Amino acid sequence: MAETKKSNLALVAARAGVSVASVSRVLNGGGASEEMTRRVREAAEALGYVPDTSARTLRTGRTDQIALAVADVGNPVYVQMMRTVTSIVGKAGYRLVVSSTGSDPADQIDLLSSLNRGYADGLLLSPLRITADLIAAMRGSRLPIVVIGTLPADVELDNVRADSATGIGLAVEHLVAQDRRRIALVNGPVDTVPGAARLAGYLAAVERFGLTTSSELQVTATGFTYRAGRRATAQLLGQSSPDAIVCANDLLAVAALKELAAAGARVPADVAVVGMDDTDAAELATPSLTSVDLGSAKRAKAAAKLLIRRIQDPDAPVQRLVIAPSLSVRESTQEAA
Repeated sequence: MAETKKSNLALVAARAGVSVASVSRVLNGGGASEEMTRRVREAAEALGYVPDTSARTLRTGRTDQIALAVADVGNPVYVQMMRTVTSIVGKAGYRLVVSSTGSDPADQIDLLSSLNRGYADGLLLSPLRITADLIAAMRGSRLPIVVIGTLPADVELDNVRADSATGIGLAVEHLVAQDRRRIALVNGPVDTVPGAARLAGYLAAVERFGLTTSSELQVTATGFTYRAGRRATAQLLGQSSPDAIVCANDLLAVAALKELAAAGARVPADVAVVGMDDTDAAELATPSLTSVDLGSAKRAKAAAKLLIRRIQDPDAPVQRLVIAPSLSVRESTQEAA
């Protein structure tokens, strides 16, 4: 087997016009010029040569794989993150492996246990819920981890988070400028990190702008999904008469648009709607959706770079980054002139 592999490397080397050592260095992720890397990879592809990654892992202790764990791979914000992370880690010589772990921290702990057995070189984790058990598992991991989301202040792990409170404030400020006063919140579960952050931001913004709110203007969906959003908006409209709705993400907001249309309400003439995350769904919605951009691509890029740095330098200082939000104004809050 070893002789066959050497022969295969020699064939690649001959086709590329370089030494066997150069082929081995390129295919194992070592330093090489762009021209040499291109020639070797083209030669390997033409010959159908596939490196023995399991043997390389045993030899180097590296898998050249980075894992990304998110709650729901179907959520548009996670799709944005996956695109960005794939590009960043690919340029650094890593493959991305994606796991949809749901919202149960126990499933993320199980995944972390598996990855610690040598299936990846690092983990990007975006948990919906943070528990003491999950924190303990992350602290005890031999695997470099970067959390995309909010962590308790005493947890010494790299993390990149959105500023949801400021984002909600931007939404409410915009709605107040449109003379909206009965501003409702369609939130996701408040026992999740984003749900708790959205609620806190909403309450702070309502107080800051001198508005009144009530339990009738605050509804909690069973999840951050379209169907949950339809049910939550129907509940909201059945118990109150808001003139604006802020939703915890774009899926909930698109659901609110549909439910308002079904109820005969005009958007934005009767009710203005704002989403969060500024995903592709916001532009595709009818009417197009005003949304708070929480910088999902920026968070993903920063987190991926932090993880690569952590893999290369395990003793580097812990970094905590906050990505500033912005507001993308569209038809759901702005009537045509």
